Amino acid sequence: MNRNLKEATVNSFHYASHDELKQHVRAYLMAYNFAKRLKGIKGKTPWQFILNQWTIHLEYFIPNPNHFLLGLNN
Repeated sequence: MNRNLKEATVNSFHYASHDELKQHVRAYLMAYNFAKRLKGIKGKTPWQFILNQWTIHLEYFIPNPNHFLLGLNN
């Protein structure tokens, strides 16, 4: 993961400030975590796994997990 992160951010782009780097790393990690399919959860993305567990075990969740998902323009 660290090598993927470095190749996608620090080694590919020049940042004028530390805040700009932090913003890009945060965006990359969100995209990576929502798109990466993991063997440990049977080929699902972490978000698919959370939504699947929410439909099966409603008692484990107080709010609906879909309320935490940001839209494209937010």
